[in-house]
Amino acid sequence: MIQDLRDKKKRISVVGLGYVGLPLALEFAKRFKVIGFDINEERISMMQQGIDPSKELDNHAFDGCDIEFSSNPEDLKKASFHIIAVPTDIDDHQVPNLRPLKGASAAVGKAIHHGDIVVYESTVYPGCTEEDCIPVIEEYSGMKAIQDFKYGYSPERIVPGDKVRTLTKILKIVSGCDQSSLDTIEAVYNSIIEAGTYRASSVKVAEAAKVIENTQRDINISLMNELSVIFDKIGIDTNEVIDAAGTKWNFHKYHPGLVGGHCIGVDPFYLMHKAKQIGHDPQVIAAGRRVNDYIPHFIAKRVVQTLLERGKNPRESKVLVMGITFKENVADIRNTKVADMIKELMDYSVNVHVVDPWASANEVAHEYGISMIDEPVGKYDAIIVAVGHQEYRSMTAKDIRNLANEDLLLFDIKGVMEKGDADYYWKL
Repeated sequence: MIQDLRDKKKRISVVGLGYVGLPLALEFAKRFKVIGFDINEERISMMQQGIDPSKELDNHAFDGCDIEFSSNPEDLKKASFHIIAVPTDIDDHQVPNLRPLKGASAAVGKAIHHGDIVVYESTVYPGCTEEDCIPVIEEYSGMKAIQDFKYGYSPERIVPGDKVRTLTKILKIVSGCDQSSLDTIEAVYNSIIEAGTYRASSVKVAEAAKVIENTQRDINISLMNELSVIFDKIGIDTNEVIDAAGTKWNFHKYHPGLVGGHCIGVDPFYLMHKAKQIGHDPQVIAAGRRVNDYIPHFIAKRVVQTLLERGKNPRESKVLVMGITFKENVADIRNTKVADMIKELMDYSVNVHVVDPWASANEVAHEYGISMIDEPVGKYDAIIVAVGHQEYRSMTAKDIRNLANEDLLLFDIKGVMEKGDADYYWKL
């Protein structure tokens, strides 16, 4: 397999060309022949023009790549090594939504040949690959796993917006259904991953390793968020407390914040789902999620409380929210907790204006029913810097004050501004 791929007698397919799949497909396409597949025809059209719909890569990333972009599942039949990197989210009841994963598995199942290899990169709970996905491939292919085709799991570890620790510089966990598949999967990934690979003992171990990476961060941040609520009531600065505690060598520095997105805000629910399936009620993981989901409402209530204390009627107040993406310097709005904060403010009848130089106004309106404006309009009773975009970090104290009414009430969620820049300054 590996030699045929090197000789371009066989091809790699990458199914799902989002912020994970596209960089992976392009990196492989520098060495192998690649089929880049996505069901979204509009995205495929953009990539055929050398445009990354996720705005993570510039057009030079497409240079010199031997890749065919397609939305036709028939084209998957041209490949022998298939990588599935579709999104894994949750539904309205916080239950894992496996429809994209099963849909991709069905498409590959219809295209797979005897001797092919399928590798999953999507974040899932331990057992999902072998219990939920592989049976779909078997059903649509009429073949048996291990006997007729091989499979493995290699969790994605890309961090959106990180221009230093990019795909090739992040150690890659690899696993396979048997020794020969593991050897081949590792060899394929080692051809592009400069940081090297780590061989997990089983597919389930690799799945679990990925899901606890984000669960650990979620729990650690939830502790800081709960502390920020406590310290706010006491009247001390959480970040000053963290700086002081951080002078001890074994204190781990995490900071409070809005914890959303398609990884940290979602993956713990996958692990909780599996835990409940096997009869365990996860206490710590669930508590961490509850705390982090509460923070947008806590911030909104803090803003309304401050308006009242300053003699401003929330119903007659105009508040500017700067940033709505789930993190700074990315265009991704999936599961952004800023939207929860905005809706809470609107529930108090506050007039909210939302701006974000990175987000698509159409996507925000479609996903959350929230209207954005291109630029701030008029003067504001309070300003919330919700996302630390580079555009906001470059603003001067004068820039921000020009947006405010007579008093600048600044709620700096990400610590972008200086405390002395405002008449009233609050930081999570």
